[in-house]
Amino acid sequence: MEGKETWTTLKILTWTKEYLAGKGVDNARLEAEWLLCEALALDRIGLYLNFDKPLQDNELAVYRTMVARRAKREPLQYILGSQEFYGLEFVVTPAVLIPRHDTELLVEEALKRAVPEGRILDIGAGSGCIAVALAAKLPAAEIYGVEQSAVALAVAAENAQRNGVRLHLLAGSLFEPVSGEMFDLIVSNPPYIPSGDLPGLEPEVRDYEPLAALDGGVDGLDFYRLIIPAAVDQLSPGGWLLVEVGINQAIAVRELFASSGFSAIFAAKDPGGVDRVVGGKI
Repeated sequence: MEGKETWTTLKILTWTKEYLAGKGVDNARLEAEWLLCEALALDRIGLYLNFDKPLQDNELAVYRTMVARRAKREPLQYILGSQEFYGLEFVVTPAVLIPRHDTELLVEEALKRAVPEGRILDIGAGSGCIAVALAAKLPAAEIYGVEQSAVALAVAAENAQRNGVRLHLLAGSLFEPVSGEMFDLIVSNPPYIPSGDLPGLEPEVRDYEPLAALDGGVDGLDFYRLIIPAAVDQLSPGGWLLVEVGINQAIAVRELFASSGFSAIFAAKDPGGVDRVVGGKI
């Protein structure tokens, strides 16, 4: 992309696809389109209608900067600054884990068991995607989100405001900010990647997403050992605890539920057939 050469939309997309693919980026053409849509303030239909349009120097400069970031394997969502989750748009920054569509299953299972006007707690709220999605579907519920990172908490607050929902966002670790309070439903997507697996993750995850939101200890189960028994004292009678789990962790997490006195313990599979959510009732 050097010199005085004219770069049309189609030409630069073709070049970017080859360049990003050479850097190990999957779906390089699609990502090139998303980046160019952002640089030109167009949607994808608008992009297709302007394939022959030459880029202006300022547009080219913005686009080149974004492509260079993506070539270093910075996540597309951090470059664009947003991610869709459960039909809602969320601001994402390097302070928070990027919302995954796998986590939508946790929201779905929570909605099946939620009391419409009940009290709900999200432990480790991060971007706020789970709490905001629940609040959007349960406007009469009183929903709390606890997050240790002050920077992440600010992102969650922005996402609540952008999506027009009301949350009680509290700074602190696990149940500390809500000690003594009772809830009808507690949800959490805790860090669950075993520490030894972190170096083998994709660069987008390993090098850019917050380590504290990923590292679950030696076997990935550290936070479940803290959350599950402690939740017993914070759930109202008949209340539910639901957690997201990693691959091959459901059996061990179900055992933690059982040993803590939960009943009606279940596991729910994500679209890939992985047991992704485990839950139980007091």
